Amino acid sequence: MAADATNPGQGDLGADPDGQIFIGASVKPEYLLTRFANRHGLVTGATGTGKTVSLQVLAEGFSRQGVPVFAADIKGDLSGVAAPGVPNDALLKRASQVGIKVYQPESFPVVFWDMFGDQGHPIRATVSEMGPLLIARILQLNEVQEGVLNIAFRIADEQGLLLLDIKDLRAILAHVSDQAAELTKTYGNVSAATVGTIQRQLLVLENQGGAKFFGEPALDIKDLMRTDPNGLGMINILAADKLMENPRIYATFLLWLLSELFEQLPEVGDPDRPKLVFFFDEAHLLFNEAPKALLTKVEQVVRLIRSKGVGVYFITQNPVDVPQTVLGQLSNRVQHALRAYTPNDQKAVRAAADTFRPNPKIDTARAILELGKGEALVSVLEGNGTPSMVEKTLIRPPCGRIGPLTAEERARIIAADPIRSKYDQAVDRESAYEILQKRVAQPAEEAPAEDKGIFGNILGTVFGEDSPAPATKTGKPAGRTRMTTTEIIVRNAAGSVARSVGTQIGRAIMRGVLGSLTGGR
Repeated sequence: MAADATNPGQGDLGADPDGQIFIGASVKPEYLLTRFANRHGLVTGATGTGKTVSLQVLAEGFSRQGVPVFAADIKGDLSGVAAPGVPNDALLKRASQVGIKVYQPESFPVVFWDMFGDQGHPIRATVSEMGPLLIARILQLNEVQEGVLNIAFRIADEQGLLLLDIKDLRAILAHVSDQAAELTKTYGNVSAATVGTIQRQLLVLENQGGAKFFGEPALDIKDLMRTDPNGLGMINILAADKLMENPRIYATFLLWLLSELFEQLPEVGDPDRPKLVFFFDEAHLLFNEAPKALLTKVEQVVRLIRSKGVGVYFITQNPVDVPQTVLGQLSNRVQHALRAYTPNDQKAVRAAADTFRPNPKIDTARAILELGKGEALVSVLEGNGTPSMVEKTLIRPPCGRIGPLTAEERARIIAADPIRSKYDQAVDRESAYEILQKRVAQPAEEAPAEDKGIFGNILGTVFGEDSPAPATKTGKPAGRTRMTTTEIIVRNAAGSVARSVGTQIGRAIMRGVLGSLTGGR
């Protein structure tokens, strides 16, 4: 199993060759080539077989290559990458077995995020950015209820009402309920009972703490794609232990983040190294009970996002957890041991074995059952982009700590991060809730002039009419290129006014990469 210790890149664990990430040793050193890292990947295996260590090894390797990483930390163990490893007999033995002459502990630059704001900087999105399709999935709405939610978003767009947080969504739903009779003539049946059901589901979401995710300042994806002063890629870790109490919110949030990356990043083809690597732990949660339309969009995002320089790596127990249409796009594979106690388990092992390029020297299905902790079957793209033959590989030890940071260590890192001043204080500015409250409070004779709608407001701003452009969220770059008038506004107007025009036109034309429903920028 041990590789030749004279192979390049193994004399110093912290010095992977340029463009290569040393994964471990089989009959030869196993390297992941960064020029193929945006072809996506898969790390699988039963609980306790070493998936988290493999994830940490990959994250450290990408960081060394100057590639930022985003990963969810389900158990808290991944946080240890921010502290140097602690050599012990088992770790030093593993280092020797894979051909490492000198084990060098190392810490890596980390940014901690937490949707609840407890174990990291708050991570937020606006309701408009999340969009009706993904919000409908979080709320577990049926088709009729989702249709009414789409109408609410449409009315908000037409009237220039910003949907930033949950109270904005509640306000626009109440507005739709009040105008149900009139809206039914244009959009089909809109019943107060359906709106009431959605409102009750929003209450459940708030009771679960999910409302903390919606609001401002919203996440700027450029803050996930930074390097430190030494050129190491930042490792962004999302605290997901509490989030896993509601798996649907967890999976939907990560899907939203993928869609935002796709929509905002420019095409780069196949770069020498990715702009960002995205690890999707407990990936089966994304696909459980997902409607067919959503699965189709996930497949499209995974297929197309590689051209934006983003590599997506799914972490799950078994390859069969991932739909075939997505599985076929995951070119770099690390398979830890599986257990086969039932006929269904045995079938899953055979299916996992069939996903690898065969090696005549290895019975792949049998090897999957016999792998020890820290061992894995590895196949990565090599040469001209063809998968290597599967090899039984001993995964190298990480340089960072194996295991979680203490609460005090985590707090010190969070407090020292300059990004703290940007995200830690929530902002609540005028949006749909406040505007609709004002309308209700105004006497009928003082009713505002006829609303020209979002497009009328935009044209009025460009050509000098009185209608002001509605304000929207600040501090985030515009998404894809839009009509000329918008470009003029975004370039010349200041602060939130410019952002509002670009964002609102984008939503009126197309709601993000997940189709016309999801609400991306």
